[in-house]
Amino acid sequence: MKSKAVIMIPSRSPVSPREQQEADPRRWKALTVCLVAGFMTLLDVSIVNVALPSIRAGLDAPQSDLQWVVSGYALTFGLVLVPAGRFGDMHGRRNAFVFGVALFTLASAAAGIAANSTWLVVARLVQGVAGGVINPQVSGLIQQLFRGAERGRAFGMLGATIGVSTAIGPLLGGLLIHLGGGHDGWRLVFYVNVPIGILAVVLAYRYIGGRAPRGRSRASMDPVGVLLLAAGVVLVLLPLVEGQEWQGPGRWLLVPAGLAVIAVFAGWERRYGRRREPVVDLSLFRRRSYALGALLAALYFAGFTAIFFVLTLYLQNGLGYSPLEAGLATTPFAAGSAVTSMLGGRIVTRLGRPLVVAGLLLVAVALAVTVLAVRLVPGEHVAWATAVPLLLAGLGSGLVISPNQTLTLSEVPVARAGSAGGVLQTGQRMGAALGIAVIGAVFFAGVASSHGDHAAAFRHALLVTIAFVLAALTVALADVTAARRASRRTARRTGTRR
Repeated sequence: MKSKAVIMIPSRSPVSPREQQEADPRRWKALTVCLVAGFMTLLDVSIVNVALPSIRAGLDAPQSDLQWVVSGYALTFGLVLVPAGRFGDMHGRRNAFVFGVALFTLASAAAGIAANSTWLVVARLVQGVAGGVINPQVSGLIQQLFRGAERGRAFGMLGATIGVSTAIGPLLGGLLIHLGGGHDGWRLVFYVNVPIGILAVVLAYRYIGGRAPRGRSRASMDPVGVLLLAAGVVLVLLPLVEGQEWQGPGRWLLVPAGLAVIAVFAGWERRYGRRREPVVDLSLFRRRSYALGALLAALYFAGFTAIFFVLTLYLQNGLGYSPLEAGLATTPFAAGSAVTSMLGGRIVTRLGRPLVVAGLLLVAVALAVTVLAVRLVPGEHVAWATAVPLLLAGLGSGLVISPNQTLTLSEVPVARAGSAGGVLQTGQRMGAALGIAVIGAVFFAGVASSHGDHAAAFRHALLVTIAFVLAALTVALADVTAARRASRRTARRTGTRR
C-alpha cells in the first residue's frame, strides 16, 4: 500500500479551509472560457489538413504555400509559448489571454477573407502567434485557480480538450467544407473562430479575475534569454516543418545548430539566474516529475499527432475518401479520448504515473491491432475495420495526456505556472513537428517505393508511431521505478528513526 504514497503530488493533500475561502467562485466558469479558447487554437492544428485540396482549388495556391499554411502555424505557435507564459506570470494571465484571443479572432477573419495564398500564409503565422499566447495562460490559470483534487479534474478537462480538438479537427473541417462547397468551403474553417473568439473575450472579462501577480520583484522578461530560445526553437523546428518542401540533407544541419543555441541559452539562464529570475527556471528540471513528464509528453505527441496526419493522407489520397468521410474515420479516437481524459483527471492524484503507464500500453496495443486491421481490410471499408482499435487507442490516450500534464506541473510553484506550462507545450509542439516529419517521411517513402500502395505505407508509418509511444512508455516506467526506490529509502529512514 505504501507504494502509492511515492507519487509526490502536493495537490493531492486536502484543501485547507482558508484556501476554500480564497477560491474564486467563478473558477469553473473561467475554466470553461479558457477551454473553449484553447480548443479553438488546438483545433486549428489539424482542421486545416483536410482543407488543403479546397484551398489549392480556391486560391490556385502552390504546394510551397500550402505547406506553410500548415507548418507556419505550428512554427510560430511553438515560438512564443515560453515568453508568452512568462509575460502572463509577470503581468497577469487574464490580460495576456484576452490579447491572445482577440488577435486569434482577427487573424482568423483575415484568413477567411484571404484573396491569395500569400495573404493566407501571413494570417496563419499571426494565428500561430496568438495560439502560442493563449495556451500557456490556460495551464497557468488552472494552477492559479484550483487546488487539491479540483486541479486534477481541471487538468482532466484540459486533456480532453487537447485530445478531442486534435482528433476531431479533420471531422469538423470536412463537415464545414461539405457545407460551404468545394471551392470556398475552406473559408468556413477560419470564419467559425470569429464568433467563438468574440464571445470568449467578453466572457473572459466577466469570469476571469484580473488580480495582479505578487512577489515578482526579481522577475524580468529576460530579453536575451527569450531571443536565444526563439532562435534555437526556429532552427530545430524549421527543417522539421518544411520536410516535404525543403529537400536535401543540408537542412538537417540546422538541427544541431539549434541544439547548440539551446545549450548557449541554458548557460545564459544559469548566469542570469544569479541576478534576476530567468525566463525559464532550469531548477524545474531537477524535479523528476517535471523533467520526465516533459520528455514523455514530447515523445508521445510525436506519435499521437502524426496518427491523424497519415490517416487523413491514406484515406483521401489512397482511397478517395471525401474530407467529411476522412474526418468521420477519426471520430472513434476522439470519443475514446474524451471519455477517459475526464476519468484520468479525477483519479490521477490517487494512482499517479502508473495510470499513464497503463494508458501508453493501451495505445501501443491498440495501434498494433490497427496495423493488423489495415492489413486484413486494406480497401474502402478500412474505416470500419479500424474503428474499434482507434476507439481503444483514444481510451488509452485519454489516460496519458491530462494525467501526465497534472503530474508534470504538480510541483511547479503557481508563480511560475505560465512559463513552466509554456516550456512543456513547446516540447509538445517540437515533438509533434518531429513526429509528423519522421512519420510523414516514412509514409511518403512507402508510397513511392510500393508504387502507390497507400495501405502498406500507412502500416509502416503506424509502426514508427508505435515506436514513439513505446519510447514514452520507457520514460514513464523509469519514473515509476525511481519513485518506488525513493519510497523505499524514505521508509528505511523512517524505520530507523523509530
